[in-house]
Amino acid sequence: MLRLWSLLLLWGLATPCQGLLETVGTLARIDKDELGKAIQNSLVGGPILQNVLGTVTSVNQGLLGSGGLLGGGGLLGYGGVFGVVKELSGVKVEDLTLPKVSLKLLPGFGVQLSLHTKVGLRGSGPLGGLLQLAAEVNVSSRVALGVSARGTPILVLKRCSTLLGHISLVSGLLPTPLLGVVEQTLFMVLPGLLCPVVDSVLSVVNELLGAVLGLVPFGALGSVEFSLATLPLISNQYIELDINSIVKSVAGDVIDFPKPPKPIKVPPKEDHTSQVTVPLYLFNTIFGLLQTNGALDIDITPELVPSSVPLTTTNLAALVPEVLGKLPPSQQLLLSLWVKEAPTVTLQSKKATVSIPATIHVLYYLPAGTPEVLLKLNGVMTFNAQLTPSATKLHLSLSLERLSVKLDSSFAHPFDVSPLEEWLSDVVRVAYVSQLNVHLDAGIPLPKVLNVNFANGALEIIENAVVLTVAS
Repeated sequence: MLRLWSLLLLWGLATPCQGLLETVGTLARIDKDELGKAIQNSLVGGPILQNVLGTVTSVNQGLLGSGGLLGGGGLLGYGGVFGVVKELSGVKVEDLTLPKVSLKLLPGFGVQLSLHTKVGLRGSGPLGGLLQLAAEVNVSSRVALGVSARGTPILVLKRCSTLLGHISLVSGLLPTPLLGVVEQTLFMVLPGLLCPVVDSVLSVVNELLGAVLGLVPFGALGSVEFSLATLPLISNQYIELDINSIVKSVAGDVIDFPKPPKPIKVPPKEDHTSQVTVPLYLFNTIFGLLQTNGALDIDITPELVPSSVPLTTTNLAALVPEVLGKLPPSQQLLLSLWVKEAPTVTLQSKKATVSIPATIHVLYYLPAGTPEVLLKLNGVMTFNAQLTPSATKLHLSLSLERLSVKLDSSFAHPFDVSPLEEWLSDVVRVAYVSQLNVHLDAGIPLPKVLNVNFANGALEIIENAVVLTVAS
């Protein structure tokens, strides 16, 4: 508890700065509208609230429906608190309208949260007949933004009060003195009943905030672990989370790369939008994970290419006949492609490219069935990357832009290998690119904050980062 209070105290010093992202982590800026949606949805209902509250007969009833905490049969319902107030023994709460949620972010502290609702009362009047009353109530609470013991953002209720508004007599007769008793009773009872409701709502929202951290699988090759890099920041429009993205292999080894020397110039966030900035560092570490696992290596045999891209000594010799013309004809070739260095991802204005250095061995099969090396080439493959967001991931699809090779060694004398580049490019396009895209299909995980869905978000490639923006 001391740790939490200490962090809450420090929070007052933390407000977002405009301009540069000073770390290499993933930056999430969540608009206050998303927080309002999460609070409103928790009031409508959900599995977590149902477990807390007990009897909930449908999702639509949730916190406020029949059988809920505040509906008929609950604390304010038939047999509830009002049943033991002698002056109002025949009056019970029969209805509570879905509260209207309004909130204001308090820079450096947290949230001012208000729930405005109307309570419906029903019973037998003291003068006989049916008595129906309606009372407007505003629940006002001050909520601090803190960090839980496990390092997740958390909202903590600091102060809560209720303001009783207009009380109207809907039907029946009620003496004026007894109306005063109604007011006094509600004034005393409502804070004890409605402020715990705010706590319950915050518990649900905190579960959603806590989902931002944790281990997210990246296919079968590894995972990405999200953790807070710094204290969350809060402005008058959004909550900012600077999140470390740690890429690990299946064995648990951290895939690490040198951090970029310059901070990222993050564009400003517009009101009523949420924004996630995915840094270049995360792209490089994901491709480093693929390289470490050998997922970028491939042996290309004739079975992997169509007949339009033949892999035989005859076709190879036709490209450089003066050097390769003496090869035995019609022998099948094998291309062995090894990636011994990590690829390099480049993110510039509106374009993403991936450069993969590779060693390419061109072998042919002897009559005895054993392969023999004809050529050893050092090459660089440059791919264009098409980026597409889904709800919680950023997907990449690669297409070959160009391939360049240099001769490392040959069974014959040294020669210019540039005539082989077009043929090698065709082979890579039909046999290698598809393998790459299968591994990348897992998608780069995005931090999950308040269930914000980035599937329809606008994607912008800036220098050394990708920015996703979605309207609230």
